[in-house]
Amino acid sequence: MHCWWAGEIRPRGTAAPRRKEFVRKYAPTWRCDEGRNFSGHTPQDIQHCLHFYRWTKRPFSCSDPAANVDVARSHRDKRILLILFKMGVKKKKETQVTSLTVCHQDLETLKSLADVEGKNLASLLLHCVQLTDGVSQIRYVKQIVPLLEKANKNGTCDSTIRSCLDILAGIYLSLTLKNPLKKVLASSLNGLPEFFLIEATQSFTSRLQEELNTSTDLYSYRRVIDNISSCMENFDLGRSSVNNLLENVLHFLQKSLIEISEENRKLAGNHIVQTQLMNDLLVSIRVSVMLVQKVQGFQRLHLKNSPIWQSMCGLLSMFTNFLSDDGLLQTIQSTSGLAVILFIKAMFHPPEKIPDLISSVLLRSVDPTSAPEWLLSCCKSLCCADVPPSALLFLCQGTLTMLDWQEGRMGPSGEALLLNTVHVLFTLSSQIKESTLEMFLSRILASWTNSAIQVLDSSSPSLKDSLNGNADVVRRLLDYVYTHWEHPLDALRHQTKIIFRNILQMHQLTVEESGSDLSADRFIVELTESLLRLEWHSKGKYTCLGCLVDFIGVDHILALAKTIPLQILEVMGDQSLVPYASDLLETMFKNHKSRLKSQAADSTWIDEWHETWVSPLLCVLCEGSLDQKSYVIDYYLPKLLNCNPESLSYMVKILQTSADAKTGSYDSRGALGALMACLRTARAHGHLQSATDAWRDLVSSARIKQGLIHQHCQVRIDTLGLLCESNRSTEIVSTEEMQWIQFFITYNLNSQSPGVRQQICSLLKKLFCRIQESSQVLYKLEQSKSKHEPGNESTRQHPSVSLQQYKNFMSSICNSLFEALFPGSSYPTRFSALTILGSIAEVFPVPEGRVQTVYQLSHDIDAGRFQTLMECLTGTFEEVKILAFDLLMKLPKTFVQFQGSVKLQGLFQAALELSTSTKPYDCVTASYLLNFLIWQNALPSSLSAYLTQRVACGDGDKSAAVVESNTLIVIKCLLEKLEEEVSRAENSLLQAAASFPMYGRVHCITGALRRLPLNSLQLVSEWRPVVEKLLVTSYRLSAVVSPVIQSSSPEGLIPNDTDAESASRLHRILNEIQPRDTNDYFSRAKILKECGSFDLEDLSASVPNIDTSAEIKGKEGKTCDVTAQMVLVCCWRSMKEVALLLGSLCQLLPMRSVPELPDGLLTVQQVKEIGDYFKQHLLQSRHRGAFELAYTGFVKLTEILNRCPNVSLQKLPEEWLLSVLEEIKCCDPSSKLCATRRSAGIPFYIQALLASEPKKGKMDLLKITMKELISLAGPTDGSQSTVPKVHALNILRALFRDTRLGEIIIPYVADGTKAAILGFTSPVWAVRNSSTLLFSTLITRIFGVKRGKDELSKKNRMTGSEFFSRFPELYPFLLKQLETVANTVDSDTGELNRHPSMFLLLLVLGRLYPSPMDGTCSTLSMAPFIPFIMRCGHSPVYRSREMAARALVPFVMMDEIPNTIQTLLAKLPDCTDQCFRQNHIHGTLLQVFHLLQAFSDSKCRMNTYFQQELADVAVCTKAKLWLAKRQNPCLVTRAVYIDILFLLTCCLDKLSKGNQPVLEHLGFWEEIGRIISGSELITGFPYTYTVPGLPQYLQSLTKLAIAAVWAVAAQAGEQNRDVPVSFSQLLESSFPEVRLLTLEALLERFSTAASALGEKGLPPLLWNMGGTFLTLVLKENHPECLCKILKILHCLDPSEWLPQTEHRVHLSPKEFLIWTMDIASHERSEIQSEALRLTSKVIAHHMQTCDETRDLVAPNLQQWVQLVVSSCGDHLPTESRLAAAEVLASTAPFFLTNPQPILGLQDTLALWKCVLTLLQSEEQVIRDAATETVMTAMSQENTRRSTEFAFCQVDASSTLDLALAVLCDLLQQWDQLTPGLPVLLGWLLGEGEDLMACEESAHQVEEDYPFEKTEINFWAETLIFVKYLYKHLFRLLSESSWRPLSPEMLHHLQRTASEQCHLLSQLFRVLPPTAEFLKTAELTRLRIWEERTLACLRLLALLEGKEGEDTLVLRALDSPAAANQLTLPRTETAC
Repeated sequence: MHCWWAGEIRPRGTAAPRRKEFVRKYAPTWRCDEGRNFSGHTPQDIQHCLHFYRWTKRPFSCSDPAANVDVARSHRDKRILLILFKMGVKKKKETQVTSLTVCHQDLETLKSLADVEGKNLASLLLHCVQLTDGVSQIRYVKQIVPLLEKANKNGTCDSTIRSCLDILAGIYLSLTLKNPLKKVLASSLNGLPEFFLIEATQSFTSRLQEELNTSTDLYSYRRVIDNISSCMENFDLGRSSVNNLLENVLHFLQKSLIEISEENRKLAGNHIVQTQLMNDLLVSIRVSVMLVQKVQGFQRLHLKNSPIWQSMCGLLSMFTNFLSDDGLLQTIQSTSGLAVILFIKAMFHPPEKIPDLISSVLLRSVDPTSAPEWLLSCCKSLCCADVPPSALLFLCQGTLTMLDWQEGRMGPSGEALLLNTVHVLFTLSSQIKESTLEMFLSRILASWTNSAIQVLDSSSPSLKDSLNGNADVVRRLLDYVYTHWEHPLDALRHQTKIIFRNILQMHQLTVEESGSDLSADRFIVELTESLLRLEWHSKGKYTCLGCLVDFIGVDHILALAKTIPLQILEVMGDQSLVPYASDLLETMFKNHKSRLKSQAADSTWIDEWHETWVSPLLCVLCEGSLDQKSYVIDYYLPKLLNCNPESLSYMVKILQTSADAKTGSYDSRGALGALMACLRTARAHGHLQSATDAWRDLVSSARIKQGLIHQHCQVRIDTLGLLCESNRSTEIVSTEEMQWIQFFITYNLNSQSPGVRQQICSLLKKLFCRIQESSQVLYKLEQSKSKHEPGNESTRQHPSVSLQQYKNFMSSICNSLFEALFPGSSYPTRFSALTILGSIAEVFPVPEGRVQTVYQLSHDIDAGRFQTLMECLTGTFEEVKILAFDLLMKLPKTFVQFQGSVKLQGLFQAALELSTSTKPYDCVTASYLLNFLIWQNALPSSLSAYLTQRVACGDGDKSAAVVESNTLIVIKCLLEKLEEEVSRAENSLLQAAASFPMYGRVHCITGALRRLPLNSLQLVSEWRPVVEKLLVTSYRLSAVVSPVIQSSSPEGLIPNDTDAESASRLHRILNEIQPRDTNDYFSRAKILKECGSFDLEDLSASVPNIDTSAEIKGKEGKTCDVTAQMVLVCCWRSMKEVALLLGSLCQLLPMRSVPELPDGLLTVQQVKEIGDYFKQHLLQSRHRGAFELAYTGFVKLTEILNRCPNVSLQKLPEEWLLSVLEEIKCCDPSSKLCATRRSAGIPFYIQALLASEPKKGKMDLLKITMKELISLAGPTDGSQSTVPKVHALNILRALFRDTRLGEIIIPYVADGTKAAILGFTSPVWAVRNSSTLLFSTLITRIFGVKRGKDELSKKNRMTGSEFFSRFPELYPFLLKQLETVANTVDSDTGELNRHPSMFLLLLVLGRLYPSPMDGTCSTLSMAPFIPFIMRCGHSPVYRSREMAARALVPFVMMDEIPNTIQTLLAKLPDCTDQCFRQNHIHGTLLQVFHLLQAFSDSKCRMNTYFQQELADVAVCTKAKLWLAKRQNPCLVTRAVYIDILFLLTCCLDKLSKGNQPVLEHLGFWEEIGRIISGSELITGFPYTYTVPGLPQYLQSLTKLAIAAVWAVAAQAGEQNRDVPVSFSQLLESSFPEVRLLTLEALLERFSTAASALGEKGLPPLLWNMGGTFLTLVLKENHPECLCKILKILHCLDPSEWLPQTEHRVHLSPKEFLIWTMDIASHERSEIQSEALRLTSKVIAHHMQTCDETRDLVAPNLQQWVQLVVSSCGDHLPTESRLAAAEVLASTAPFFLTNPQPILGLQDTLALWKCVLTLLQSEEQVIRDAATETVMTAMSQENTRRSTEFAFCQVDASSTLDLALAVLCDLLQQWDQLTPGLPVLLGWLLGEGEDLMACEESAHQVEEDYPFEKTEINFWAETLIFVKYLYKHLFRLLSESSWRPLSPEMLHHLQRTASEQCHLLSQLFRVLPPTAEFLKTAELTRLRIWEERTLACLRLLALLEGKEGEDTLVLRALDSPAAANQLTLPRTETAC
């Protein structure tokens, strides 16, 4: 159960007393909240929640929870006073209170002082200490003060009370800090009568003094420090005691700090102990700070030589040392910074000079002559000029935290200190790059702004001027915000928001006196405008705008950008921006609403609010992209409804009117989807009173059903969510809801989308929780039998009726789910059904005690269903196995116990056989089966044959003991088998790969171990030898397979033949593939030996013996070829399983760090051996699958080692790391490290060692490693080997990719980038390759994972200031590298300088862009890069010039682009120039082109000013037109210049100057016309394809020519005007590029006209072109062009061009139809698809015209039908089947649903079979297209009555049912039921498929090709089709009158079905007893055939009137599957 959590909690004095009362009376833990707007969830106990309201009309009833809920609902708009609920102790463990104890002496004292009556204080304490329950002791502790108050009245303090107070002091100091008793005792003693205070203080002082004196052990200091801390915290007696002992306490703290820090230094490397010591150190410093802050004894500090002063000086000196010690945790350094400032403040006099002193410390300008001696002595390191940045940072934090900034109390010196502090912080921000320090810096800056606000309240005018919005400080703060608002750390981004908000508040305080309007303030206006100019991809823009809205209101922003709501909603398609956008919108619409309400006198303001915020929302919901809609619904819609719930009716009203017109489709939700989403959100957030109200008032039942089977998955999910979700967890589920849920489950289990499946299961689980919790309310109501008001929803029917409905509903749901687990059901169906069943088992547990449950899953599971769950373990998908196993484990243990050992023996034997299967998923099945059998009590008796000794059962819990004993038995059995197989594999690895791949055994052992609680074993002595043997066997297995895995080429080792000669060849192969890619890879030449010269004797010592038998026998004695793939799979999977087993052993088994430890199973030596094993295989394996999974196991080991208390084990990772780094550096030729394959497992090995290092430490290993690797990866001289460099680059790549290192790795990014760029220039290919991979990883690490198709999308870019502020070292490096490249990129001598690094430099720079928020005087300006990038465009390499052009674009501000383009154009040569280089021209033109393209894509192109700028660019372009003409001999530069002209025509197409378009005014079109007229398009092409740039030139010229033709056509209208070139000329070009571009342009126009999207239709230029295309289609030989022509003909009306066939192509219409069908039959798939579409359109045209033409094509219809049928096969390409579906949809009214069938019945049914086949396709797009066919068929006048979904968009699952319903209805209409019934029965029976042939073919594939993957349809379910077909045929035969079948046909059908039935019986008999596990695929196929046969037999029995007779039912003897038959559906329709 959940409750509402207060959004606004206000202390009103009511909550605390109520909570205390309930805690006292009903025990902890209760919580009480007070406030309003309760939202959120907190777990609580069922039936333990009370709501108290103000102004309720009727009281609450504690005995009637349902009535309380109704009262709460009826007053939801009132203020809630209290919500009191018992916390969820069911899900959260109760707080354990350790009981208090006293020493023996105190106990005896209490006994001696206790009175006989037991009423004095000693008696009370004696009773208290004798209790063992801490919670009970709390009650006695609370009675102490009342008892003393009674004694106070007598005015005596006798010795008894004194002794008791002394004992109480001892008790208090003996309790731990977190013990609740300590706080209770302190709270009680705070109320001690004043009379006893002196005595109590003396007792506490005495006891504390004793603690201080007796505590001499280093590890006992923490307890004393905790006691001092607790005494200071809200405990008056404790504070007084500490004050009395101040000198001793300070001395103790100083001593403890010295000893702890020294011990920490000595134990360097022992992470666990160091962590504890550093924690103690931190606590000590905090207590010291608390002491100075809270104790009033420091007025004596002026006595310089006093002990207190000396201790203070000593502490200050230590804090100063801690502050600069980088070996300590940063939290210690930070706290030390606070302590240093606080101690200086306490020790320095006079106080008014403190700011000046601290300023000098921060500015590192301490004057030794004027500074106090104690300061110079204690803070010597802080008084010098060389103070570490971190120390300065923490001193700034201490300054801001420990000094009093309120109301400017420190005066002018305080203001100076404030400014000095921020300047120091600004300096540090450019120096600090470590992520944790950056986080500290951001928090300190935010703290500084808070302090500045406090000072500004009463500051001097000079400070206000210094902190004004226009001041330098504020500007630099804004720069910091702009630089860091995109920082990867969320917390740092949050700090920038705080800083920005405080900046606004600071500015407001500085201008308050002027009284000006803040929204009109110049600083605010400029800030707002600059933010609005930013791109919306910037996350910081949203937070800053939100702050501005809070300060100046939304009206000002809406005035500047009226469409800003729509702009923000458009951004919400990007998931990374959605939270920011939704928060900004919420801030804006809330502010807007409050302002409108305050200004309006009536409710008319709501219309403006709706228009501004709701209308854009509805527009997006109906027309936005899929992602955009989803995010808007999830994030924006709930906030909008919470702000104004009344808007729901407005939204529903609009959407209801649109739902009929916009029903949606598979890729669009439509208005119906938007309506369901709105209603779902409203109900989930409590804006709908109840579900019934929603159905009655807002949406109809028909709409709900449409939504539940809508074609778009999200509409279905939203509709289901509307039914399942409710803000009230106890709301009764109505009957209608239950019916609709059942309807939904029928059609929606088989969803291919994992996300949809997860949502369905999650929503149904919510529904089940509602049922369970509301049933508890109903049980209460039923028990109380109280009367309720008639209006109460829960009393509309008797509770017992609702409970019975619940039971029936849940039982029905379970029946449906188990029916869905039929043979052959798809993976999605099984996953959904099992997940939902698991949820049911979880939500409705077995009742315990008085708890009642409305339903139990076990009541609906019989033996057949239990067997079904067991068979789910056999699937190929592990997720299904997991779900089935978990569900079996959730059932009652007595329910899943097998009776008798025969069945268990069979299952266990099956599991053993599966564990040696060559199919990997079989061993997974074996593992789950064994884990299930382990829970069987009868298991040991069935395993007597496997073990020689009996395993003793433990004495503990019987169930746990049985499981442990069984697990031990199973592991021993598996281990015995594994040892035998390893021995055989040592003799013949080929035999092992073919017959017994050993990895299955190891997998089963690992699976059994993982499910056992290994930390609480009872049979430890039995386990130890097993573990030892397991380790030895694992090492042996690894030794057998490692030669293959560690070879240079693990793939493809073994020849396919297995004769005697191949054995010797195998020896030679294994010798040759020994690792040859080690450290001498690049330096030693590899000479291949002759075949006869291999030394087989040497080989036998290093590789296992290979069996030389002539053939390899499989499991069943059959000869089989051992392929290389089989050997490799056997080897790498064995290595994988061994690695996972060893990792699991380290992770799960308790470690025996000392031999005497009784419970440990792993010894230290064994752990070291496992580590050595991982090291060897990670560093030597070459197969990726092997070392990747060895890495997984090794990570588990390293994580254990880092937490291990054993120091020698703890230091192993460091030793291994240093060892491998040394091996990498030494470059020893004898090393076996792999130098290829990206260093193979070496990066994984180092990654595992570093990633498991504790993140809270100093990460010393990471620092050491990165230093070494970056040193190796850097530039080296030629004498050194390159192998270490390759290793270093590969390892760096792995480390930068590791997400676990997070921001810790960021400080090394700059050095890594340098190494990658410099490495790219290496002459060695391996170094360049590794550098490229590293560079790619760094780009992802810096700029994020690519989130868009555009390579340079701003989602993956960064402003220059942000980039260079994060990586300042890269600024001079990149600039210098780029300058070097640019200066030599194009030498005067003509020498080619490729400069490999140019590519990487431009790639980095291309991802940077200038921000409008960047300061003009930034030291990291991007301007110096621009000239160098431009010069890179002169490169002789084409790709480099293109890269330079792309990189230049982001460097140029959008408003500077036109001027930059003009500058570049001016640099181009004139036609009269004699000397120029085409490379220079090309580079410049590319830069112009990309700049112009970026400008044309921006929003600026609609700005009039920039349009004029572009007109000026066009003028400049005209001056260089010779570059586009033949005067320019280079086709490449001509092509680019023509592209520029084309872009300009696109940009200036709508701009006018006066009454004339700009392009005409400039004479642009005339010049373009001359260019085209003089081009080769008109004069012909003298070139061939060997001319460089010809294809690009042709394409550019053609695009420009087409644009010119369109422009002339648009200006001419219907008049005839000359065009520079006609389409006919372009289409007759001999170059396919020209024809293809022309056809694409024409196709776009014709398609637009055909779809009625074009308002003006086709231009006159395109009229009557059908004949032209008709001529072209027969001549065209280019495939793509032919496709385009066919598409164009399909778009055109056949009546326009079909009559011209004889004139144009000399073919009659019939002959042309035959020609198109021939193309559709024989051409490639894309042409075939278009030809099929065209053929179908021609046929449809003939069908619509006169009878003469119809009769003309009638003979060809059968050929067309065969063509369609042949296009629907699953083996065909998607395009072919999609075309067939579209054809069927377009011809459905003519051939599928025509009341007078044109085709014969067989052909018509063949087309319907195509529709049904396509509806069962695995591909979603094909199913959706087939669904359109059925939708078209159902919308015809004669079929729309067949179903209620005639005009709805439904999904394929329900469409299959609907299609069969329509078909059966049509057979009745056509009166063709009698001839059609045999065909449909044939479909049911599977005619055309030979059962024996199918079985033999499937068996042959599995035996001969074990690794071949045949075409499998994972969506289609044969029995679903059988179910629907049977249902509709049964209804048809039962309800209609029809002519009976002829006896011959009936006999033929019966004979066929009977023969099939007999054959099935024979096939079932030959299956083994556990066929469901051993022959899963065969059994599944047979069961499917069995169900088909039974369904046909039942229908035949109905035909004969013999339904129900037993003669047609297979005997259980013949069919093991008879008990599990598919439950065929009832006769009623589902729709």
